[in-house]
Amino acid sequence: MIGTGYVGLVSGACFADFGHQVTCVDKDDDKIAALHRGEIPIFEPGLDALVASNVKAKRIDFTTDLRGPVSEADAVFIAVGTPSRRGDGHADLSYVYAAAREIAGALSGFSVVVTKLNVTVGTGDEVERIIREANPSADVVVASNPEFLREGAAIRDFKFPDRIVVGTDNERGRKVLGDIYRPLSLNQAPLMYTKRRTAELIKYAANAFLATKITFINEIADLSEKVGADVQEVARGIGLDNRIGSKFLHAGPGFGGSCFPKDTRALIKIAQDYDVQLRIVEAVLGVNDNRKRAMARKVSSAVGSSLRGKTVAVLGLTFKPDTDDMREAPSIPLVTGLLDMGAKVRAHDPVGMEQASKELPDIEYVDDPYACAKGADAMVVVTEWVQYRTLDLERLKQEMAQPVVIDLRNIYRPEDMAANGFVYESVGRPPLKRN
Repeated sequence: MIGTGYVGLVSGACFADFGHQVTCVDKDDDKIAALHRGEIPIFEPGLDALVASNVKAKRIDFTTDLRGPVSEADAVFIAVGTPSRRGDGHADLSYVYAAAREIAGALSGFSVVVTKLNVTVGTGDEVERIIREANPSADVVVASNPEFLREGAAIRDFKFPDRIVVGTDNERGRKVLGDIYRPLSLNQAPLMYTKRRTAELIKYAANAFLATKITFINEIADLSEKVGADVQEVARGIGLDNRIGSKFLHAGPGFGGSCFPKDTRALIKIAQDYDVQLRIVEAVLGVNDNRKRAMARKVSSAVGSSLRGKTVAVLGLTFKPDTDDMREAPSIPLVTGLLDMGAKVRAHDPVGMEQASKELPDIEYVDDPYACAKGADAMVVVTEWVQYRTLDLERLKQEMAQPVVIDLRNIYRPEDMAANGFVYESVGRPPLKRN
């Protein structure tokens, strides 16, 4: 497993738990040393225990030396980073291609080289070209095996997947990957074989479609507020139609994270390269960016006056619960907007404050949600951590200078907030009238 980031480490640990012998390779000496000490570089529920148990069973190891593990491997998974490229929005594949060059020099015997992450359509073709140019005698098949892991639920997603997509039309490659995933046959996980380019496009299309569902319900939320409807009931009403489904119909401040923003941008760029216009996906990206920037104005409107000199408490900074990932988190444009309006911002997040401080250095961080709300003129719920759902509302009101709550995740019931004397605004539900 080349790369010990989110995809590489979760995939490697799960493969080891299947009983396979796994070596995770990374160029970062400090990261490998930390893994040998049992320190996990990312927050993912259950990952520390999974890694520890497989280290103890000697099924997984970590190294900076690529040559030895690759020469002995039946399959080599490339799981390095593919960030958005500066300037044009394409996925930056330089790390993938660099890994392919190193792998080529270490191959010995038959191996399947697998791209395990979100890559531009045609990346597998280039990886194969690089390997064959560097090592013409290599007995190798290049395949695509995109991941479909949700941060916060990655281990369960890996072990109980909706589908496993394998992109190769080579029978030897199919057999190797089929054997690797055979332990999942007991869970009746559908193993889908496709051409390599089809597999590469499946991942981007899936993320673009989910991003579209989120953006659609967010726009319906805006309409619901204007017409006096409840977007949660609208979402339930349409989600009960099994052609639509209920997932990803939760209104909020817009999508973020490592995949949806990056993959929608990359898909648009891929389409442009082939002279195809994806108008729906382009609109999704634009609407989402505007929505995240508009959340600070929603807070200002709820306060009912200028935010200059006011203190705003922000609960939740990561882009979703059960992760410390701050990539493209809605909290970043929200907090930036609040600061631009002259507000003082105090924030709390159960696990994400260390990462958040790198993105938002000019705010105060506290270790307790009640301390965060103390003396605040408004409180904003940005990430729906379960800890925030059970806050003592009476105590919360006592701590705040003004009982104004802007709930961007709809975790509270309006009637409960009204009973406790809060000025309360949520997303896609009519605001409570001020007394």
